[in-house]
Amino acid sequence: MFGRKKANRLIEDIDRYFDLMGQSVVVFKEGVRNYLYSNTDEFNANLMRMSAIDSDAGVLRREIENSLYTQTALVRSRADMMRLFEKTRHITDLLNDSLFQFEIETPFIPSELNPEFMKLTEFSTLAVESVIPAATAYFRNPEQVPDKISRAYFYEKEAVKYAQTIKRTVFHNMPSLKLSEKFHLRYFALHIENLAKGAEDVADQLAVMAIKRTL
Repeated sequence: MFGRKKANRLIEDIDRYFDLMGQSVVVFKEGVRNYLYSNTDEFNANLMRMSAIDSDAGVLRREIENSLYTQTALVRSRADMMRLFEKTRHITDLLNDSLFQFEIETPFIPSELNPEFMKLTEFSTLAVESVIPAATAYFRNPEQVPDKISRAYFYEKEAVKYAQTIKRTVFHNMPSLKLSEKFHLRYFALHIENLAKGAEDVADQLAVMAIKRTL
């Protein structure tokens, strides 16, 4: 895309950054499962791994942002790329913060809701996993971006459906729960759902950037 050694190094750093993002998605999914099924030791290991990945990704993201400012060849696309990394940063923050909220607030989640929470987690993380290859494709094969982000839009819609199912079940079909417990469950469902919405925002940004690359 840029034709310079520094630019190639930048692309390598971007690949590493999105690889770390993919790892954090896997850890988040495992962490939610381990929390729901009371695998305490494994859940704590997930927290430690998430913290390490978040730290590494933060350092790498700052290096990438600094490189973007020093690459004169990127003047035209710099603002779009900065917006892209801003939106991906929002996702990595959500992954990290949401997993740690399980440990901090220890929500009571009735076992009958475990399958629904796992389905919600699955679709939300699939939405995020769909935009990662789309983002890396932008720098090499931008014509592939539209096909890849279409999956993110599909998974986002499915995540919203499962989040609504959980909220409806909690408020309509679980009279034994306290109102505070219902609000707590809605809050955690919303956190997981927001991952998919964050992925949708990244997909929107990539769509705009891909169009500009073809003009």
